[in-house]
Amino acid sequence: MRPFPATSAAIRVTAPARLHLGFLDLNGDLGRRYGSIGLSIDRPSTELTVAKADQHSASGKENQRAVALVRKFAGEQPGNGYAINISEAIPAHAGLGSGTQLALAIGAAVAAIEGRTLSAADIASLGDRGARSGIGVEAFTSGGFIIDGGKGKTDRPPPVTLRSDFPPDWRVMLILDPRNAGVSGEAELTAFAGLPPFPETSAAHICHLVLMKLMPGLKEEDIGAFGSALTEIQEIVGAHFATKQGGSAWTSKAVGHLASRMRELGATGIGQSSWGPTGFAFVESQKAAERLYHSLNEDAKGVGLEILIAHGRNSGARIETLRNTKRMEQ
Repeated sequence: MRPFPATSAAIRVTAPARLHLGFLDLNGDLGRRYGSIGLSIDRPSTELTVAKADQHSASGKENQRAVALVRKFAGEQPGNGYAINISEAIPAHAGLGSGTQLALAIGAAVAAIEGRTLSAADIASLGDRGARSGIGVEAFTSGGFIIDGGKGKTDRPPPVTLRSDFPPDWRVMLILDPRNAGVSGEAELTAFAGLPPFPETSAAHICHLVLMKLMPGLKEEDIGAFGSALTEIQEIVGAHFATKQGGSAWTSKAVGHLASRMRELGATGIGQSSWGPTGFAFVESQKAAERLYHSLNEDAKGVGLEILIAHGRNSGARIETLRNTKRMEQ
């Protein structure tokens, strides 16, 4: 992340959502655990503006969360605060990385205003984010398709072991369920702690699929190979997490049903992002995405779901200095 000179101008940050597509190794016998597969996407996104103010405040969605975060980055000193306006926000607890992107966006803006040189990993550590997965940090830094090396002995975000551009023609079908929420916070820690042991053979098979099918399919833009590998990875990981999701690989059964219909209509790479409830499917073109959208959108709305067509995002967060701004008084 490039350093900014200290400034009194406001800073605007636009941060991308990310999909968590599965884990490499929930077994951990080699000394590293998890190992995340992820993709940065162009929508939804978090967009916010941060400016100097007399005291900390935030407006818009996630405002209470934002104030708690800015206190972590800037402390609490009378007369030296920050005003945050959140104009767009990634839905919270939907499996899209909202908390990490909000923290990184606020932390990057404060660092820019104060002229501090901090990497996204530095900001994530200060904001208590990225302890299990490094894909949100890399999505903020450079976007793209991402694999990290899993959690080792430190509390730093796991190292990125692979980052690749995502094919520009491919599209991601997102299935959102605003009525449901994925596991987060203390409940997430409890859920992970209560998972049964993950078979070493399953971890080995996932790694085999990633190296010999998923990544070659991505590099050669063979969506059939990419998608079938991803679907199988999702089935393995989903079955493992089903014990914490009411016996199902899907947090939202309605999302799972619609994802299955997308598969029947030609989509591939079917699964759930993180703890959900957001589901996803991949298609080879905008035309295919629009055809699928128009085939299923009315049915989706009928059960309270929303379908979005997203692109892979091959660049990181956008950080801009807004000139001619005044200190925001409270």
